[in-house]
Amino acid sequence: MMSPAFASLLAGGRAQFNARAAEARRRFPSLDMAAFGAFLLDGVDPLVVAVVAAAPERAGGVTLAAYDMALELVGHGLAGPAAKNPFLNTVWRELAPQFAPLLATAPIDVLGMLSNAAIHIASVAGARPAQWQRELAALAPQIATLAQLRAVGQVLAWRAGVAHFRQGALAAADTLPPALALAAFGEPGAQWSQVHAQLMANPWRGNAEGREFGSFTGLGGDFGAPPQVRAAADGFIVRSGERHYLLVADAYGAVLHSATAQEFEQGQTSMPASVRLDGAILQIGARRIELDVPAGDIAIAANAHTVAVTSPWTHAIRLLPLA
Repeated sequence: MMSPAFASLLAGGRAQFNARAAEARRRFPSLDMAAFGAFLLDGVDPLVVAVVAAAPERAGGVTLAAYDMALELVGHGLAGPAAKNPFLNTVWRELAPQFAPLLATAPIDVLGMLSNAAIHIASVAGARPAQWQRELAALAPQIATLAQLRAVGQVLAWRAGVAHFRQGALAAADTLPPALALAAFGEPGAQWSQVHAQLMANPWRGNAEGREFGSFTGLGGDFGAPPQVRAAADGFIVRSGERHYLLVADAYGAVLHSATAQEFEQGQTSMPASVRLDGAILQIGARRIELDVPAGDIAIAANAHTVAVTSPWTHAIRLLPLA
């Protein structure tokens, strides 16, 4: 049931809202007005109610901005009951209201920022959108500006598995008040300069076990053939059959991008002296790791911070920290 506050705002601007809906139907001939109505109730109403409580004098402008953006999102099939990206509905319904003070002053910027982030994070295989939403909501009371929302959102997206955000997220974190940066990393009370230095030096900080990435495409995975790997400065170049990828991985996640055969051929094949393979035993410094694949055909590659292990007997790549 629609809240009285939202119903009143819609009724007060009926002619204007109807004109906007008519224009949207011309732009999006397949626009499902029933789906749009459902999104108004499910996604827009909660954030309007939150703004009415926080800054009632701004509720009209927020309603108009949210209405226009909702038409756009539903028109593109990104929001509503049959959305391509159901996570976006949740972000509008549950996360956006947490930022009512910012919504009141900059509704287009806040909703655009949250919507774009939700769409991107939900599209990254292996990312954890629910974690991003939960952690951002928890920090909402400490976020006072759009710039802080953008920076914290980027940090938390990285921490939720969007591994290629690492450098940008660290740069963004440096723009935050130290207490907010530390809160975004779940380390209140620490020294930001020390945490930042450790994160820059060691992409696997907080994850000594590494991770396994990839599986057979026939089972919904990434690789049609057992992958081969060569090191690159920012990750690993992977060849699987005739396809090539850039794998970026760290303590928080792993993400696969497209690459070329030429990049694979140019990949590094040298190995640090601290890394040695003895049958199915991988030695990294003083650590001995028993690999769960047959000895003999195991291949390893290493960049400055990670060892990647592959075998013709598996479609997975095992990634282990060098430090």
